[in-house]
Amino acid sequence: MNKSLQKHDIDEIIDGLSQPEKTISPKYFYDERGSQLFEEITTLPEYYPTETELGIMRDNIVEIADLVGPQASLIEFGSGSSLKTRILLEHLHELAVYVPVDISEELLIESAHQLRQDFPNIDIIPVVADFTRPFALPNPPVMPLRNIVYFPGSTIGNFIHDTALDLLKVMYEEAGEDGALLIGVDLQKDPEIIEAAYNDSTGVTAEFNLNMLRHLNREFGTDFNVKAFSHSAEYNENEGRIELRLVSSEEQDISVGDEEFTIEEDEAILTEYSHKYTLRGFAEMAHQAGFEVERVWTDADALFSVQYCVRK
Repeated sequence: MNKSLQKHDIDEIIDGLSQPEKTISPKYFYDERGSQLFEEITTLPEYYPTETELGIMRDNIVEIADLVGPQASLIEFGSGSSLKTRILLEHLHELAVYVPVDISEELLIESAHQLRQDFPNIDIIPVVADFTRPFALPNPPVMPLRNIVYFPGSTIGNFIHDTALDLLKVMYEEAGEDGALLIGVDLQKDPEIIEAAYNDSTGVTAEFNLNMLRHLNREFGTDFNVKAFSHSAEYNENEGRIELRLVSSEEQDISVGDEEFTIEEDEAILTEYSHKYTLRGFAEMAHQAGFEVERVWTDADALFSVQYCVRK
């Protein structure tokens, strides 16, 4: 790893552990093992978002493709395994270019390579970038008529309101004139359904959460006693979000770079929020960022939504 990038990460970890409630960014879930575990999570019977979103996309892809129109540039923020993207690549009209954007270069290049094999007639130009900040778009051989920012998987819910709003503003800029945003948004529902999705009976989500500490120990030289931590996922109804934490069963001293931290017995480290929105609540936030929600598709039980937003 680049030394300057590693220092940036260590500074970020130190800053998180220095907060009144210790936190670690959810981006540290995704080493190779973490990415594999997340893919496994998406297939669990309790975890409704992935299959529900896929169903919405399949059921409405003709209308989605018509709204996007011909010769668009599809810019995916945080492309991951590109499972849902394949539906778009198969159906969008004369796509000019697909631009997957991710901070994890190795996974991004691997995914782009596979997609090129499966879609040889589509220009695929991956961009390694932190998509929470503005980044330069490539110049494809065929100039697109418009940009479509794609952000599936309810990842917008991982950000607190102000940060989510800032991200939507980045998307607004990347979409450009006449651009649009196609986004997955998880909806508020029975808390029991939500909690079950993050406390699966086979313990995969718990392993996913704990693997973050193994990643930090290996990649950044921290010394968390992983065996002393347990997974916690509880729904905060007042904030409309699930909250993932790692709880220490013992007092332990942790080294991060040149800093030392004491984690008390029963103290928790916050690892992720996943906000669940009302349709009105998301539309208001999108409006603040410069978008208007033009079309919303949901499943029959209104568990999840896919939303098409245009620049005002």
